[in-house]
Amino acid sequence: MEPASGRAEQLRLQIAKAEAELRGLRLQLSQLETGQEHAPRDQSLHNNIPQNPEIESPGKWPLQQQEYERYARQLVLPSVGIAGQLRLKSAAVLVVGAGGLGCPAAAYLAGAGVGVLGLVDGDIVEVSNLHRQTAHSHTKIGMNKVDSLAEYCTDLNPRVHCVRHATPLTPENAGEIVSKYHVVLDCTDHPTSRYLISDACVLLQKPLVSASALRTDGQLIVLNNPPAPQGSKDGGPCYRCVFPQPPPPDGVLSCGEGGILGPVVGVMGVLQALEAIKLVAAGPPAQPEAPAPSLLLFSAAGTSTFRSIRMRGRRPDCFACGTSSSLTLDALKSGMVDYVLFCGIRSPVRVLLPEERITAAAYNNMVAEKPGFAHVLLDVRDREHHAIGSIPGAVNVPFSMFQRTGMGGQDGTRPDWLPESLPPDAPIYVVCRVGNDSQLAARKLQEMRTGSEHRFIGDIQGGMEAWKREVDKSFPFI
Repeated sequence: MEPASGRAEQLRLQIAKAEAELRGLRLQLSQLETGQEHAPRDQSLHNNIPQNPEIESPGKWPLQQQEYERYARQLVLPSVGIAGQLRLKSAAVLVVGAGGLGCPAAAYLAGAGVGVLGLVDGDIVEVSNLHRQTAHSHTKIGMNKVDSLAEYCTDLNPRVHCVRHATPLTPENAGEIVSKYHVVLDCTDHPTSRYLISDACVLLQKPLVSASALRTDGQLIVLNNPPAPQGSKDGGPCYRCVFPQPPPPDGVLSCGEGGILGPVVGVMGVLQALEAIKLVAAGPPAQPEAPAPSLLLFSAAGTSTFRSIRMRGRRPDCFACGTSSSLTLDALKSGMVDYVLFCGIRSPVRVLLPEERITAAAYNNMVAEKPGFAHVLLDVRDREHHAIGSIPGAVNVPFSMFQRTGMGGQDGTRPDWLPESLPPDAPIYVVCRVGNDSQLAARKLQEMRTGSEHRFIGDIQGGMEAWKREVDKSFPFI
């Protein structure tokens, strides 16, 4: 009589294969319901997936010999095993963003043996990416990021099929793209993208692994897990449940402005891959119930590297997944949800009059033509930016200081940074990175009545970016 353990293993394999077939049927149903059954060939997941003979025509063993060798170290894990590996092989995972988060996430998903790996990004590889986006290389500068990352993942594991979407994810194409995958990873770096991806995952009932990183900090959360219809209390919270309101536009910093340490974003991307692998390999629970959601915080500079914050479940009044939500795929595709307006993206600052601004070239010529010209050039960039490179003679007072007390200059008094030997009517020119903060700082100085009422207070239009373009092309602008 066959041992019970052997029979149990056979049943586990049969269940894994049945789950793979069921996923395929659900995928077909989802495509029919969302109108994707006539999708173009290059966008159709079924047309792009290579044949898996061990699933369609089972042989003696469920995996091929090379797969046993490649995945040996994870096959022996109780949390993966043969059944989990078959689930990974039959899964389609979407990585939105092929940058600092997407590179390590996609690499580890490919290494684990995910059957289909979708990559979404409309950007190209730039030299400033390379210190943290390690799947790209110097020889790929100017190449589409999805092509570069797909080549990297294919070199790592040729058994993984990479589907390339060389386009930004938009409200118009989000439903079509997301519908083809089982799990989605948000590896983007802007609030508009995060809300859009979450909304699409809610409407299509896909679990979402979301992460972000800036400077030396990162955060990670698994959303919409388990996925459930809008209004259902059985599903996990979405991004809007956790963050009902976007951050203020002035508080949104890009990596270019705030900086990022490469290993920090790498850690968060690896954790995203880990959560996705856990979701896929474990398979659906026998009795689905929403796990307690938590927000994982990472700090490379703090004394506590990792800490977890317990989060609430779905919000009944959530715009996307709540009981009264009117959000639909048609509304998403038609552009009825304006993510740019919702997030209040900051537009270029225009607070100074044209006569209160001077071009970088004009300022350079003026100083060159008037040796010893009495004036102040106030650089309001952060100290780190100023230390990398500055205009000779510039005085550095970070813009954040203008929001604090103790700057001096109130009611006509002299600020500490203003030289006492300077004539009261000597002009003040303000410069920043790209010409936004300098206008606000100049206006603040005007309101403080700094010096004589005849003193010129204005800024250098376009900031240090314009200085590099118009005056000194060797300037290390970042």
